[in-house]
Amino acid sequence: MRPYLTDAEIISLYWARDEQAVTETARRYGSYIHAISVQILESEPDAEECVNDTYLKAWNTIPPQKPFSLKDYLGRLVRHLSIDRYRAMRRAKRNINVTE
Repeated sequence: MRPYLTDAEIISLYWARDEQAVTETARRYGSYIHAISVQILESEPDAEECVNDTYLKAWNTIPPQKPFSLKDYLGRLVRHLSIDRYRAMRRAKRNINVTE
């Protein structure tokens, strides 16, 4: 098994717009961000979708962002995306019994 790339190397791949950046991000931090999302959503399919959305958000925001800690940056992204999804699901459940 080859060693993980450092955060700086992965961020350099994002800045170079190299798609390998997403692969290396998933390899190094995939289980970490998945665990965060599952704890918030308590749903594997929803968590997996948030993880994929996190990779997309990282791709779209690096550059111009250049995070000091990629782990913290990804954790913040997945946490916000998961909380937004959780709130949307609760909102949908709350409105299911509304009749017109």
